[in-house]
Amino acid sequence: MVFSSIVFLCIFFPAVIILYYLCPLRLRNFFLLLASLLFYAWGEPKYIVIMLFSTVFDYCNGRLLEYSETRGKKLTLGRIVLAVSVLGNLAILCFFKYTDFAVTTINSLAGTDFSVPGLALPIGISFYTFQTMSYTIDVYRGNVPAQHNLISFGMYVCLFPQLIAGPIVRYSDIQNEVRIRNTSFPLCAAGMQRFLLGLGKKVLLANQIGALWDEIYSLHAGDLSMALAWLGAFSYTFQIYFDFSGYSDMAIGLGEMFGFHFPENFNYPYESKSITEFWRRWHMTLSGWFREYVYIPLGGNKKGAARQLVNLFIVWFLTGLWHGAGWNFILWGLYFFVLLMLEKLFLLKILDRLPAFLQHLYALFWIVSGWVIFACDDLAKLKNYIKMLAGIGVPAVNRLALYEWTTHAVFLIILAAASTSLMKSLMEKISNKFCMQTGQAVLFWLKSGWCMLVLLCSMAMLVSGSYNPFLYFRF
Repeated sequence: MVFSSIVFLCIFFPAVIILYYLCPLRLRNFFLLLASLLFYAWGEPKYIVIMLFSTVFDYCNGRLLEYSETRGKKLTLGRIVLAVSVLGNLAILCFFKYTDFAVTTINSLAGTDFSVPGLALPIGISFYTFQTMSYTIDVYRGNVPAQHNLISFGMYVCLFPQLIAGPIVRYSDIQNEVRIRNTSFPLCAAGMQRFLLGLGKKVLLANQIGALWDEIYSLHAGDLSMALAWLGAFSYTFQIYFDFSGYSDMAIGLGEMFGFHFPENFNYPYESKSITEFWRRWHMTLSGWFREYVYIPLGGNKKGAARQLVNLFIVWFLTGLWHGAGWNFILWGLYFFVLLMLEKLFLLKILDRLPAFLQHLYALFWIVSGWVIFACDDLAKLKNYIKMLAGIGVPAVNRLALYEWTTHAVFLIILAAASTSLMKSLMEKISNKFCMQTGQAVLFWLKSGWCMLVLLCSMAMLVSGSYNPFLYFRF
């Protein structure tokens, strides 16, 4: 089940939110656990066993880590338990996510003919695995106490608003809210408004521009031109932002309706003036996870420049691999490693001397180019597409390119504006002036009316069949 579906919007969510508020406080964690298991089982009932195993596995590891601490055995038993937790979680993730990729790669390189298992990837496994790993690591470090209530811990791991595609919510982010949550009409209303705006991002923006990317990507090479290739690249750039940030907005909004405060995942990343800044704004919970649990433990930047570059290489190789079992994802991760390395060595000093608009153009060029690597899972097609972006072997422009650019020009301008803080700043200025004249209540109902319009338009699109799964579900 996905958020942008008729079943979720019209049946599952209304029933869950009503029953949640009718449920006694002491039973709400149990109710959310049951609702989350139903949500997950709707699409993949057989893989629910894996998630439940991970939950019980790391619940027991947390209790054992607490025991090792109280008995003064942290350096012996504690380290063993932590190693078992990390290796066990990674083993499950790697088995389901990378076995087919490893066998295919071996067959290709060694000329062997091993049978490819054809394992299906359990939805959300990359996200909930990282969440449970962060829990046991934080318990070992003494940053959070072990959770004694299995129901409460299971609710944290399986919580459906952020289960499938994040944001990656560490236990330390919501440990107090796992125990007790404050709910109110203003918080619930704000959560609903954010959920609906996220739904609009997905259905009205991401899906529509995604259709253009699919159209261009599927064209025969003879029909393409450099202008059309760049239009496709821009289309995917907008699609993945509105798709993923839309899901994050919906997840954060749902969390607020249940009394949780999830961390932000995006901060207008396409406003960045460097690649370093971009990765402080894009998928912030993943960047934070790798920084906290990989980069800093490896030594970060405290062991010299050479060691820092090695640490960056490891982090970005793993970041690419985390996104998917494919060489294009590994290349994408290493692509950003090279850019970040160059910026740390000398490029940032040069960029600081340039006008702001040139810094933006620099960052956007590499960001858009990077998304082409991310989107093309066929390396041969990726090579040809990069050539077309450079104008090699294709005309600079053709009739189809002119038609597509002129047809989608207004929509592209809307997407560009919506991907920056420009519209938010404009709305805040209007809101402040409006509030002085009419008060907060009128503004609230106007915003609610706008959100309802977004909902109606989104429902119309969904009913007509204009729907795509979320891109990050497969990662």
